[in-house]
Amino acid sequence: MTTATVALSGKTHRDENFPVASRLMDARHRDPILAFYRFARAADDVADHPTLSPDRKLAALDALGQALCGDARREPDAEPLRLALRERGLSPRHALDLLAAFRIDVHKRRYADWAELMDYCRLSAAPVGRFVLDVHGEREALWPASDALCAALQVINHLQDCGADYRRLDRVYLPQDVLAAHGAAIEALGAARASPALRGVIAELARRAGELTREGAALLPQIDDFRLALEIGAIESLARRQARELERRDPLSERVRLGKATFLWVGGLGALRRLPARLARAGRTQPQAAA
Repeated sequence: MTTATVALSGKTHRDENFPVASRLMDARHRDPILAFYRFARAADDVADHPTLSPDRKLAALDALGQALCGDARREPDAEPLRLALRERGLSPRHALDLLAAFRIDVHKRRYADWAELMDYCRLSAAPVGRFVLDVHGEREALWPASDALCAALQVINHLQDCGADYRRLDRVYLPQDVLAAHGAAIEALGAARASPALRGVIAELARRAGELTREGAALLPQIDDFRLALEIGAIESLARRQARELERRDPLSERVRLGKATFLWVGGLGALRRLPARLARAGRTQPQAAA
């Protein structure tokens, strides 16, 4: 039987471009979210493994889904999430949506246009934000704004990794119609430096990611959980900064990621900027809670 353990990369939540259950978040919510991350990381490693056959990848993804839903077989990367879902009374639907996205990754290597890419993000990115909201008991009405922010993070990751994805997996998330509009060939992703045409593609998609981030900002004033709002404020700030960096820098010739100090500074400022409004909101709701 093929399991996800054959493909583990060793990457953890500390290696991600954006905070995952940081200390800003209430400690009682961190373990379920880290369990979700572990599950997603294992599935992602399977889909991105450069030598596993498609059949073995699909078998490993199926094993993760079966273990999550209570199959007698145990997957070490599914079991913590299965237990967390049972403890919280939550559905596995968001994790199963992620598995659907990773199954797409096994076979799909090109995206015709932005709409097709956003359809993929609805499975590959939106479930992450929705799960975090569910863990915090937030309303489903917040999902559209959360979806926009999560799609922005996904596009930013795609742009940062566009050269590596092409060289390792022949996978291209940059929409083909945008490439064509700028006169950029897919093969340009294999170069050591982006051509002017490809730079134009990356800049345009980075701007679209920035627009999604601004849509996602509507989420912040609606979040009930004080500490979750701070975490999302940090993530939104980091997303805006990284989208701007990608508008002017070349991810083929350099590592377009924030250094640790800049990451902490930008994320911290994003959280702090939200603090006065959150404190004011808490002050307004305090008398009602006391009554």
